Amino acid sequence: MSVAQGIANPAVTSTAPVTTKNTAADDSLFEIIFSGGIMGILIMVSLIAMSVVAVYLIFDQAMGLRKKDLLPSELIEGVKQLLTQGKLKEADQLCRDRPCPLSFVLASGISEIEFGWPAVEKALEDSTAEQAARLYRKLEYLSVIGNLAPMLGLLGTVSGMILAFREVAVSSGSAGAGQLAGGIYSALVTTVAGLLIAIPALGAFAVLRNRIDELISELAYSAQHVFASVRRRLPGAAVRPVAPPRS
Repeated sequence: MSVAQGIANPAVTSTAPVTTKNTAADDSLFEIIFSGGIMGILIMVSLIAMSVVAVYLIFDQAMGLRKKDLLPSELIEGVKQLLTQGKLKEADQLCRDRPCPLSFVLASGISEIEFGWPAVEKALEDSTAEQAARLYRKLEYLSVIGNLAPMLGLLGTVSGMILAFREVAVSSGSAGAGQLAGGIYSALVTTVAGLLIAIPALGAFAVLRNRIDELISELAYSAQHVFASVRRRLPGAAVRPVAPPRS
């Protein structure tokens, strides 16, 4: 076929294949994240902010919950020796010079020594509970983020699907499946983002919570160990009954 015949017969040239661009597949990551309209953008910005806070909390807690910082062994031995020697002021000053949860608990017990062992034991229990609450307080924010992120993502999905079906209602059902699927596709992005934030946050919360429980148990044991040498000399201390000799 000559060039002239091809030009003269337009039907021949119209049969050439036409390639269509799949816009959904070619979307960039930025376009996918912010494809939910104004409401979706606001929710995504909130989720991004929550993810930054979650990363900070995880890093801060992981670096702060170290045994050598919270329960220094040199403090335990130093205060125990001073209490054994009856040097209460020196023991209290040592606790003040080494601020940490353990020093706070020990200082609380030292301040009640003159009132007997029941007062010391009560001070140790109260101060230990106070330090546990202080350690848990910042960790609770991580739990809040882990529970709030998927709910916020679901809110973005529901609002996006409402807008997608509204387009169908406005067009009296003339909107095609492609347009409806595109709206739902954009709406589901926030749910994925919320789950990607919530899963690591809740996992880290569980691990760090168990770490705090372990440290608090060791703190209580260390405090009892420090005061063991003076416990028997304080009034009000319980005396273990002596078992009768075997016949």
